[in-house]
Amino acid sequence: MNEPNDVLAALIVQAGWSWAGLARRVNELAASEGQALRYDYTAVNRWVKKGERPRPPVPTFIARSLSERLGRRVAPSDFGMPDVETLAARGLAYGGSPLQTAETIIDLGRADMKRRHVIKAPFVLAALGAPSRDWLLSTLDEMSTERGPRQVGMRQVAGMRDMFALFQEMDVMRGGGHARTALIEYMSSYVVPLLKRDHQPAVERALYEASAELAYLIGWMAYDDGEHGLAQRYLIQALHLAQASGSAPLGAHVLAGLSDQANLLGHPHEALMLARAGRHGLAENESFACMADLHVLEARALAALGDESAAGRAITRAESTFNRVVHADEPEWAKFIDAPYLLGEVAHCFRDLSQVSELERFAKESAEGARQQGRARRGALSHAVLAVGDLTRNDIESAAAKGIQVVNLAASVNSTRCIATVRDLQHRMKPYSGVPEVQQFNARAQELLGLAA
Repeated sequence: MNEPNDVLAALIVQAGWSWAGLARRVNELAASEGQALRYDYTAVNRWVKKGERPRPPVPTFIARSLSERLGRRVAPSDFGMPDVETLAARGLAYGGSPLQTAETIIDLGRADMKRRHVIKAPFVLAALGAPSRDWLLSTLDEMSTERGPRQVGMRQVAGMRDMFALFQEMDVMRGGGHARTALIEYMSSYVVPLLKRDHQPAVERALYEASAELAYLIGWMAYDDGEHGLAQRYLIQALHLAQASGSAPLGAHVLAGLSDQANLLGHPHEALMLARAGRHGLAENESFACMADLHVLEARALAALGDESAAGRAITRAESTFNRVVHADEPEWAKFIDAPYLLGEVAHCFRDLSQVSELERFAKESAEGARQQGRARRGALSHAVLAVGDLTRNDIESAAAKGIQVVNLAASVNSTRCIATVRDLQHRMKPYSGVPEVQQFNARAQELLGLAA
């Protein structure tokens, strides 16, 4: 038999609820979310006296009821009830106050660091529509208002941006699995306490913007590490913080990340919608790098859909926009949108369209630029495209040689995307498993990455 839940009993008394009143409010909150519950005082009696734990999401409704009356946040874990499934749902929610958004990010981070089940939460396609719509409507509404220049140079914000630059560099050079835990710890121990203080409006908006950048980067690291459901939740919360900050370019950048993820997971229609929402919410001269990225991600989605002419037009727009980029004028988060990145993404478009000559031209330039920068992840992705081009031309030996280059580069970074790229090449080369060069490629993949053919 479970022990009585004395903590819950005490919270109910502090909140001034009767057992019947708490049960009634739980039913009302459930009804507001389309769930029909019929709890009464006897159910609360079982929760308190017998220590029974109702299934999620009921603990969340209990916590929300208590929070309303107490005027402070109460989590199910505060009174010994589970919150794993509801955290997964809360991570997909777009709304509430920026502080609630920051707390959701921290709760995701705690679960992430402790390897709780929320890290296995699924990617939810239906969750993409509302955030992109709400962000776009809010951004278009703000475009019609006059805002004074934003105060910059605050010490705390400058420190957060320096930390962002450091962690983004680690992600670009070493992969998303390398430092995510450390960034989560920084967000939890330093950033959220700052957000809880009172600030002047200009400082507050700047803090929201810097926090959104960090939340986006955590999500991007999770994406690169193959934790797609978790990544989606971080990115949705980052989008809400970006909206609270008033930064249209940053919000568009988060939508670009969601578009990239949707396309990778085989949802090009949604990827196209997200990229276009980002474009529509971004004024042309706010960030040429971000706009070029959105154009090329639109091209990626169109290429995946097989729309060759529309993809070609989007590529042309991406190239012409990128030619206007002055990197010194771009925000720190846009610095990775450089020639090796853009050329690599264009190469992927031509891979999906089976245009080998164009594929090779762009992928070679991307791979060489990545080599000069020491960017193994980008180099691995571009060499993999070149290998696919060789397979399309039936040059199996050359494809296998490039595949070994991909393996060598993938072994130097902590990136599940790179591992998946090697897996994809293994799958594509399976019909040629008797070719000695392919056997060498598979042996190398097994030796360095533990990937059997």
